[in-house]
Amino acid sequence: MPLIDTFGRKINYLRLSITDRCNLRCSYCMPSDGVEKQAHSDILRFEELYRIASVATELGIEKIRITGGEPLVRKGVIDFLSRLSTLPRLKELVLTTNGVLLPKMAADLHAAGVKRLNVSLDTFHQQTFSRITRLGKLTDVLDGIQAARAVGLPVKINTVVMRGINDHEILDFIAKTSDPSVSVRFIEYMPVIKKEGWQSLVMPGQEILDYICQTHQIEPVDSGRRCGPAKMYRVKGAGGNFGLITPLSGHFCAQCNRIRISADGHASSCLFSDDRIDLRCALNQQEDLFLKEKLREMIGAKPAQHHLSTTHAPHVPFSMSNIGG
Repeated sequence: MPLIDTFGRKINYLRLSITDRCNLRCSYCMPSDGVEKQAHSDILRFEELYRIASVATELGIEKIRITGGEPLVRKGVIDFLSRLSTLPRLKELVLTTNGVLLPKMAADLHAAGVKRLNVSLDTFHQQTFSRITRLGKLTDVLDGIQAARAVGLPVKINTVVMRGINDHEILDFIAKTSDPSVSVRFIEYMPVIKKEGWQSLVMPGQEILDYICQTHQIEPVDSGRRCGPAKMYRVKGAGGNFGLITPLSGHFCAQCNRIRISADGHASSCLFSDDRIDLRCALNQQEDLFLKEKLREMIGAKPAQHHLSTTHAPHVPFSMSNIGG
């Protein structure tokens, strides 16, 4: 039976964060001094995360995306994914990563049943990479993408476009889509940490599209079922594609099909909602009935839309690594 919210939206997509820890410090995800790490006891055990995922699929969730923090830094993640991939009602298990650990883990992820990866890559230049991530080497990410493709794992590239930082590389990413294996998502900068002057970094999706159209002819592409909010296109004649994700300038709330659960057990029906439901009490109950009730309660409270725009952000600031992207 489909899981329908009060606005008639079919909820079939769960973003499940398994850790708040990360091996990078991306400027749009967390403050420069990082975030206070949660105690080990505050993070849900894999058994609890699996139970949530199992109950969610019984309610109607068909797609699960594993997020963090950086999910690959958590010990035991491969065994967890292998178990998760066997859930009988789950149609798609995917994972978002910064790619740093992929050179060593891509083969294991494929064997565990992960169907696709989203890899965060905002630049092709090490200097800009260091400015954005504050840590790490660009070559690790590029090698990780190649390692994933080599074992048959499809990769989507997530690129947060920031005016004055990496917007001049948009056409470099577009050039990569001539390869049929390349799919890029250009994402509007979002003010999750309420950095002062954040508005100057936002390049609206329509402006990105207009910029591409100055030098390329494009055509729309069907995004398919259970896909995220990207509006998809391809350059005419190209084998790959690109998409625009516009949470500020053109929110996609009317088609939102997702819920989020953080690594410490808080469920949210909207990334920018300050209302979150604590699932830990329900997890302490032996019967799944209590957990199902909490998930239904959260979905029942899913708002019609968020109220962010390119000029203001009324939500309480948070670190993306705490709630999951």
